[in-house]
Amino acid sequence: MSDYSPLQSSALEALQRASSLEAVEAVRLEYFGKKGLITEHLKNLGTASPEDRQEKGPLLNALKVTLLEALEEKKETLQQAELNQKLKQDVLDVTLPGRPESEGLLHPIQQTTEEVMAIFGAMGFSVKEGPHIEEDFYNFTALNIPLEHPARQMQDTFYINDFREGAPMVLRTHTSPVQVRTMLDEKPPVRIIAPGRVFRADYDMTHTPMFHQVEGLFIGENVTMAHF
Repeated sequence: MSDYSPLQSSALEALQRASSLEAVEAVRLEYFGKKGLITEHLKNLGTASPEDRQEKGPLLNALKVTLLEALEEKKETLQQAELNQKLKQDVLDVTLPGRPESEGLLHPIQQTTEEVMAIFGAMGFSVKEGPHIEEDFYNFTALNIPLEHPARQMQDTFYINDFREGAPMVLRTHTSPVQVRTMLDEKPPVRIIAPGRVFRADYDMTHTPMFHQVEGLFIGENVTMAHF
C-alpha cells in the first residue's frame, strides 16, 4: 500500500493517541466524514482514469477496511475501560435493607377483557383486532348501513380528514368491521371475538366518546341460534 501508507500511518497514530470516545469520533470524522481525507480520495477515484481506478481502487478499499476495523477496535477498548471503571465505582452494599415497591395491578377494563377472552378461548374462539381508523366500506357499507342512516351523521360519528375510495375515513363506531375483514380473509368455519375500543360522538353523564366492546362471530355448518 505504498500510495496510501502515510495516510494509514497518520490515522493509526491518531487512534493510538485517542484516549476517549470523543477523540475516536474526531479521528473518524477526520478521515471518513463528508470532507474526510479518505472520503476525498474515494471521490477523486470516481473521476480517475480506468487505469488509475484499477490500480488504486483495491488499495484504497483495503485501507478503508483496515482503518474502520482499527476504529471499531479502539472504540470497543475504550468502552470496556469505561465499563470497568464504572463497575469499580458503582458498588452495591447488599447489606442495606431492600426498598419496598408497591405491586401494580391491571386496569379493570384490561382485566375484564382478558377474562372474557379466556372464557371464549376455552370455547374455541380466537381473538381478532382491527384498525381504530376505519374505511367507510368496513364500518358502514359492508354492514348494510345505508347512506341515510342516522349513524352516518356527523353528530354520531367522528370523521377523519382522509379519504378512501372517495369516502371519508372514520373512527370506528363498533368492532363489527373486524367481522367483515375476517369473513373476507378467511373461509368458514369462523369462530372469533373482536374486543377493542370504539368511538362515537356522544358525550353526557352516562356516555363517553370512547368505550370498549366485545362481539363474537360464529360461522359454520349446523350453527343455529341455539348455540347462543
